[in-house]
Amino acid sequence: MLYKGKKLADINWNEYKEYKKYTSKNDNFVILLDFIKSYYNMNNTFDVFDMLHEDETAQMMLEKRNITDAEKLESYINKL
Repeated sequence: MLYKGKKLADINWNEYKEYKKYTSKNDNFVILLDFIKSYYNMNNTFDVFDMLHEDETAQMMLEKRNITDAEKLESYINKL
């Protein structure tokens, strides 16, 4: 996530793995979205997209779902 040219946060994959242990969901990307909302208290789709786009692993998850911008991410989330 970028703010005035500075990255505010990186995805904490160790915390994600811990969070994942306590969910009944099977889709890693959906779990990641829930984790970001919960752990970082982030609900703005544009910020979530920026954070995902800045991380190599999360970027692969976006590409797999053909999510190229925040609007497509918002549409994906609304379909859940």
